[in-house]
Amino acid sequence: MNVINILSDLVKFDTIKDKENVQILDYIENYCNKLGFKTEIRDKYLVLNYGTNPKIGFIGHSDTVEFIEGWKTNPHILTQKDNMLYGLGSSDMKGGIASFLQAISEIDLKELKYGIKIIITYDEEIGFKGIYEVINSNITLPEYLIIGEPTNNEIMTGCKGLFSLRLFTNGIKVHSSTPHKGKSANSSMIRLIAELEDYYTENIKNDERDIYEVPFTTMNVGLINGGSAINSVAAKCMSYIDFRTVDNKHRDMLEEKIKQLCTKYDGSYEIDVDVKTFNNDIEFIKEKKTAGFMTEASFVEGKRMILGVGPVTAHEIDEHISIESLKECVKQYKSIIQEVCK
Repeated sequence: MNVINILSDLVKFDTIKDKENVQILDYIENYCNKLGFKTEIRDKYLVLNYGTNPKIGFIGHSDTVEFIEGWKTNPHILTQKDNMLYGLGSSDMKGGIASFLQAISEIDLKELKYGIKIIITYDEEIGFKGIYEVINSNITLPEYLIIGEPTNNEIMTGCKGLFSLRLFTNGIKVHSSTPHKGKSANSSMIRLIAELEDYYTENIKNDERDIYEVPFTTMNVGLINGGSAINSVAAKCMSYIDFRTVDNKHRDMLEEKIKQLCTKYDGSYEIDVDVKTFNNDIEFIKEKKTAGFMTEASFVEGKRMILGVGPVTAHEIDEHISIESLKECVKQYKSIIQEVCK
């Protein structure tokens, strides 16, 4: 088999919301078992080992996003047009999985000094349940990890953190003709967010890290929902805010300020996602680049490399990659394995 055949097989599995998760894990497990890999864990996720002392690992998620109308090809049939391969998951991230499976088939594994671990997760596109289960299983992760997300063949060794939360404010509902008799949760939320944004602008935003494409911690108010009727003073309000952090101290500073503002405005908060920023120094990677998107690399420890195929068309209509990139990714994975495990 070659890497295009493998990718074609993987794309056939409908893994939207992990629908055919069992079938795709069967395929990967059987493929790797034939190469001498032993199954360590088989559940909704899959952990495979070659050798007794794995020094490098590959992490890939098998699920894909849903596709929307507008595709010119069948999303579950890998279709070649000129030098491009179209199919759901071809970029995110069955292309990375296919490249790694091909790479390990082209290496004389018996000649390696150290072993290899493969981890195939699920539910990455929705809630990261798979990688959380891997972490909670207490398996030993190798020193070096490749996460096969699409990067257009660029190696990323860092990623911003994500601190997202829901804010709540309380009020007293009365008729809008007598607002002075009540208290508006919406007005409290507006003032809370305004103060929080002022604090962010004055104390966080200008503390930049030039290794990121957007070199500062960002703030986004993604959702505000309050009140029950246009002629009533709002008794409840909720907002959803996220910060993409360039330094872990920013996350702590922001939470402390949010605590103060919740006390001031009769509010509370619930943390939704809390992932630290990371930046690796890997001896054989000279140029430091970082990812602008969240991956499973942020949930694990070790020397992490985010590396996969391109162009990056994840979540797009007519998701596709180039044949050249797919073959180059195989070469890159082989090179890294041999560098680490020689």
